[in-house]
Amino acid sequence: MRMKSYAPFALRVLVRQSEIGLTLLAAVIGALGGCCVLIITRLTLMAHALFYGLDNGGRLSGLTSLPLWRCLIVLGGGGIAVGLFTIWVGTILKRRPVDPIEANALHGGRMSVRDSLVVVAQTLISNGVGASIGLEAGFTQIAASLGSFLGRSFRVRREDLRILVGAGAAGAIGSAFDAPIAGAFYAFELVIGTYSLVSLCPVAVASITGLAVVNFAGGLHNDVRIPHLPPIEWHEAPGVIILSVLCSLIAILIMYGVTQSEALFRRLPGPQWTKSLWGGLAVGTLAAWSPSVLSAGHEAMRLVLEGKVLASATLFLLVAKALASSLSIGSGFRGGLFFASLYLGSLAGTGFGTVLAPYGLAPDNITFCALIGMSAMAVAIIGAPMTIISMILEMIGQVSLGPILILSAILSFLTTRRLFGYSFATWRFHLRGESIRSAVDVGWIRSLTVQSLMRVTFRSLHPSVSVSQAQSLFPLGTGNRIILIDGTGRYQGMVSIIDLHACHDGDKVIGALAGWKNAMLTPQMNIKDAASLFVKFEVDALVVVEDLVSCVVVGQLGEAYALRRYAAELERSRRELAGEDRFSV
Repeated sequence: MRMKSYAPFALRVLVRQSEIGLTLLAAVIGALGGCCVLIITRLTLMAHALFYGLDNGGRLSGLTSLPLWRCLIVLGGGGIAVGLFTIWVGTILKRRPVDPIEANALHGGRMSVRDSLVVVAQTLISNGVGASIGLEAGFTQIAASLGSFLGRSFRVRREDLRILVGAGAAGAIGSAFDAPIAGAFYAFELVIGTYSLVSLCPVAVASITGLAVVNFAGGLHNDVRIPHLPPIEWHEAPGVIILSVLCSLIAILIMYGVTQSEALFRRLPGPQWTKSLWGGLAVGTLAAWSPSVLSAGHEAMRLVLEGKVLASATLFLLVAKALASSLSIGSGFRGGLFFASLYLGSLAGTGFGTVLAPYGLAPDNITFCALIGMSAMAVAIIGAPMTIISMILEMIGQVSLGPILILSAILSFLTTRRLFGYSFATWRFHLRGESIRSAVDVGWIRSLTVQSLMRVTFRSLHPSVSVSQAQSLFPLGTGNRIILIDGTGRYQGMVSIIDLHACHDGDKVIGALAGWKNAMLTPQMNIKDAASLFVKFEVDALVVVEDLVSCVVVGQLGEAYALRRYAAELERSRRELAGEDRFSV
């Protein structure tokens, strides 16, 4: 059912028919995203201060020590809270919340604000007690859902709605990291799935307005200061290659580790809330050894980049942080690995650089190694090269380091694609049985089903009818094929009318001429699956059956018609992406 429109008619017309109107709406969405980032971040910092006794605006991951009893009480209690809240939510929501990537890929940008608020609450509880995950999932979820809500209230087109969902995510990421360019690339690479001139203005403006709101309110104080670094020498390029590939391999292990952690907690006996309790206690034990494993790791990463962490200890911290993040996500805490991947990368780059540099297998400058590790690790886990490159450059303010970061990102991206094939988000889609690899709109393919394309009228005969009878009923020129159906309505194959009239044995039953007995479509198949079966069976028409068990015939679908509709939808999608015929010039 179409949602009620709250926007006045004149404003709806402005947004639907003017690129300026769409951009202004995106600016509002970006500002709302910035407000969400402010609220969520400050609530989380207040929770950290309350539970861990922080003062003077200190960051949790920057602490040098914490008592074991406090870590166990806070994280154990937080695990119980997350578990009970998840159980309670499961009794209210009858569906799983849809994230921005899935919404744009499968649902044309449609998201629920109510479901997204549930995700925000889960993220706030999880990060508020110090679980080893970031807030970015909550930021982007609520901001993107607000973009979807406003877009639907203005009744924008499907492709424009997808852009507004991306605008919300851009406003959230750009404001959260003081990186508007990275925020825009995040929307293009992860949420919209592609870059186009039509989406540039709304997304870029949303990212800027989100950052403006946060800066107007005093900012989030995420500054990272490192000494000015000279351009890297060309003879150090082999070391960059080795370090980048090594960090991407570690990233793949971390993604596998999260999956194995989830499987482990699923096998544990007891109710759901006890699993997050055990996860919280395990993370609390690690936090008592090193508080840097807590939360996303903003302050801990800053200390690594500023050289205030012993290089010899970074590999131990890498293992601890990776284990804490895997335990947090696996046991049911809600959050993401966006910023955590940057911190993990800084640890991996510093640690491996320290070990390899004396042998000429890594750059001599350890800060270089940390930045290479950040780029490689984050690109492997997040799957957005330009987003990560822009974010690091905006974070450190040294554009001259662009070439080394680009090289590292490319090597990591290629290694991960070749050996693993997924980013962390698409890997989790894969584990759920979804085939999507990005936010590129494939929802229209799924909506274009065999049922919507098939013809319900068809020529049929019983397989026991003789060839002479069939020839008299269906002379040449009256069609292309006859579908054979037995007395129970089950499919028994097809006979070409040309093959029928080529048979000179009039007493033979027509069932003896039947072919393609196992070539069937079902109404739920999409057009892409149907096209592959036409190729597989080398036939220009296929029978549609209720299901592959009963094999009761309900229609037929021709290859030529299916491919024409497929091509028409592809062209429509291309024109929407290019913005043709949408706005007056």
